[in-house]
Amino acid sequence: MADLAVYFRLARAQIRGQLSYRGSFVMNCFGQALAQGNDLLVILVVFGRVAALGGFDITAVLLFYALSGMSFGLADMVVGSIERLPTYVRTGAFDVVLMRPLATLFQLFAGDFQLRRIGRVLTAFGTLVYVLSTTDIHWTPAKALLLGLTPLAGATIFAAIFVAANSVSFWFVDSRELANTVTYGGSYLTSYPITVYVGWLRTLMAYIVPGAFVAYYPGLTLLDRADPLGGPSWLGWLATPVAALAALVAGLIWRTAVRHYRGTGS
Repeated sequence: MADLAVYFRLARAQIRGQLSYRGSFVMNCFGQALAQGNDLLVILVVFGRVAALGGFDITAVLLFYALSGMSFGLADMVVGSIERLPTYVRTGAFDVVLMRPLATLFQLFAGDFQLRRIGRVLTAFGTLVYVLSTTDIHWTPAKALLLGLTPLAGATIFAAIFVAANSVSFWFVDSRELANTVTYGGSYLTSYPITVYVGWLRTLMAYIVPGAFVAYYPGLTLLDRADPLGGPSWLGWLATPVAALAALVAGLIWRTAVRHYRGTGS
């Protein structure tokens, strides 16, 4: 808990610094929103040519996109600074991180907290509001809770992916692009129904990564849609426990990777 309190203080200090340049902050947020909007534009262009994608209409795909975008945006804002880990390892700066009386992960998370990434969340949230306002969903208290928890669970899954993917840096120092393939590539892949992917990629994204629990399965539950792949309906309720398991696995990978670190001699 003490580490978490220090993290919040460090993050708050960075936020105050970023907000001191209001014009720059607004433009950076706008740029992030546009970056997220590019993916939305791709979906709209695709549905300008087809009526369904992987067996789903545009409403369902926009819901997947919105849940995925919010989840990734939150994770990128909170833990995205771990992408600097390859530089820390290559230059030997990770030695300094190890000497500080604070958990290594919290130090990396707070090292470059960028509130501007909230722009991605806002674009996805706007899409979610549109979808929910134009779709006839049979709401129940359980569904309302699922809707509230899904972006948080998805953000936790993406955060776990960030940590696990960047842990590779302890074995392969110049591995930033490899990690980006998994993290940013995962964000793109989870914006679409998993039915559009070939079998091996579907298995990788749905159950190993596990990207299908970010948006696909919760989205099916919200829409009362059966899984075309034959998955049971209760999978949509597993996003939170899957997120907890993903965080646990990522933590174990991180601890193993840190113990492997030997420094660069620089």
